[in-house]
Amino acid sequence: MNVNSIVVLKLVLLICWPWLVYSKGEQGRLLVNMTLVRNASALGAYCLDGSLPAYHLHRGFGAGANNWLLQFEGGGWCNDIKSCLDRSKTHRGSTRYMNKLEVFAGILSNNASFNPDFYNWNRVKIRYCDGASFAGDAKFFNGTSLLYFKGQRIWQAILLDLLPKGLGHAKKALLSGCSAGGLATFLHCDNFTSYLPKNASVKCLSDAGFFLDERDIALNHTMRSFYEDLVSLQGVEPNLNQNCTSTLYYPHLFHHILVPPSSDPRRHWDHCRFNVTACNAYQLNILQGFRKNMLAALRVFYQDSRRDGMYINSCFTHCQSETQDTWFAVDSPRIHNKTIAQTVGDWYYSRNVSKEIDCAYPCDTTCHNMI
Repeated sequence: MNVNSIVVLKLVLLICWPWLVYSKGEQGRLLVNMTLVRNASALGAYCLDGSLPAYHLHRGFGAGANNWLLQFEGGGWCNDIKSCLDRSKTHRGSTRYMNKLEVFAGILSNNASFNPDFYNWNRVKIRYCDGASFAGDAKFFNGTSLLYFKGQRIWQAILLDLLPKGLGHAKKALLSGCSAGGLATFLHCDNFTSYLPKNASVKCLSDAGFFLDERDIALNHTMRSFYEDLVSLQGVEPNLNQNCTSTLYYPHLFHHILVPPSSDPRRHWDHCRFNVTACNAYQLNILQGFRKNMLAALRVFYQDSRRDGMYINSCFTHCQSETQDTWFAVDSPRIHNKTIAQTVGDWYYSRNVSKEIDCAYPCDTTCHNMI
């Protein structure tokens, strides 16, 4: 990607700076109103059910007034008509069902004690309602049911709505997201850069959005088939980087890559899937093998790139940049005594080389294992 830097966060944690002594209970909740993109219909940009797309914007101030952080919301995918119809009747496929107020915490916090590097930036949460990581461009209608697969247009409509609000004059910018939103960050990083001033510092952060094309425990490529169906159904392929489509697929985490329901009909993995401490020795060995494969896939990136960053911990949790406990708190997870927040800040501002890799589970006692 032709951007200043990209950080890969597969399993992430954070530490606090030396002066951080607060706990999450001391932070007042910041609730931010939803903004519907009224002009989205002119671009044909609709959620699955035809509702207008939306985002939440909290304005920056002081030294951060001209800096922008855009955060893609995550939330899985849908790859067939039934699952997308079901999704269209929930907050994952329609702004009609979304909370109109959203809590901004973690990387979106406006409190310097909880988000020291980005607290005073303009911070945007982009709501997710298309089911394909903001990448589809198709429509389904069979005479009775209508579905809009317009994620790519949603992304463009939101950008065009934000540019005149100050994004078009950004001095610094960070595009981020988690899970399906982390994948969207990879997909749209180059495009995001093209909308901003040439002298802007633009970087992209993917939290839990780097996925491997791995076989499941039954040695099947279950998730490869899932994503092939998704790409075909939602018209995603024209919007993918053609250098990547032959080598990289986009499966979803331990639960869906290694142990999808079809691979474990007798449910031997049920306890392990939801409580890592309940995994037996055989199951832990499988998980460690997955970790090794991921690190091997990132080896060239780790060894040869000096400007990029990564923070890979061994915690069984998800979307750590969005949660205050794991982003920046007194008991946040750490690698080499560094939190995610400190590592991301060091990387963005080029204060230090930011490549942290944790020891293998279960050695990290700072983890918040929340899956």
